[in-house]
Amino acid sequence: QVRLVESGGGLVQAGASLRLSCAASGRTFDTATMGWFRQVPGKQREFVAGISWRGRRTALADSVKGRFTISRANAKNTVYLQMNALKPEDTAVYYCAADLNSDVVSPYSREYEYWGQGTQVTVSS
Repeated sequence: QVRLVESGGGLVQAGASLRLSCAASGRTFDTATMGWFRQVPGKQREFVAGISWRGRRTALADSVKGRFTISRANAKNTVYLQMNALKPEDTAVYYCAADLNSDVVSPYSREYEYWGQGTQVTVSS
């Protein structure tokens, strides 16, 4: 079992930065592939970033490459999403997710077994 709690969301202006954190409980965190997804009302949840359990492999959606970075600190049971140069189109609820069954960073939400409650990110123009 893994419990995930996101934090760090908020309201910022375009061009600003935010760092989201996802605190995980459970002994299997350090062997879990972690992902960040986001969702806006009326749209499907979309992949933002993912990181393998040792942090050796990462993946980013094309829309955030060059602006967002994903990292993890297994000693702290935490995964981070550093978001720079935010744009209004980044506005969404951001979710942290864990995949305990694979070391492959998947962009598909169905591969992730555990989810956090989400944190709202709003970027004003």
